Amino acid sequence: MLGGGPAGWLPVIRLYIDSDIQVYNDAGMRRKKIQISAAESQVMETLWSKGPLTPEDIIAATAKANDWGAGTVRTLIARLLRKGFLAGARQEGGYVYKPLISRTDYVGSETQLLLDRLFGGEVAPLVAHFVSAQKLTTADVKKLKKLIREME
Repeated sequence: MLGGGPAGWLPVIRLYIDSDIQVYNDAGMRRKKIQISAAESQVMETLWSKGPLTPEDIIAATAKANDWGAGTVRTLIARLLRKGFLAGARQEGGYVYKPLISRTDYVGSETQLLLDRLFGGEVAPLVAHFVSAQKLTTADVKKLKKLIREME
């Protein structure tokens, strides 16, 4: 017996989208931390750039470049499904996966995590760090000044 159920009983796993996860820039929702590992982000980047894909397409696009086997990619897809960041749909005899979060939301979440962890949630110390640690070109300075003017 599996899980205390009757003989032959199999557990049912239901995947759902967490209502706190922001799906494609709904600015009215409070953002949830989007926790995606570096490996999972490779799968997401592929889906963001190429659109809905079959598992075989995802494997072809990510496995060789990352020295992964097909099983590794399938595991990453399963993790992303469990986390609610992918949706799968049966289509033409197979499955097709698509992202349920936008790259913009992912980058925003990662940026906020970085700001919170290293700079107490403040943008100014982050910018000061980059200005002092990196050589800014004249073009960089002009772009930054333009961004600040546009924000004022």
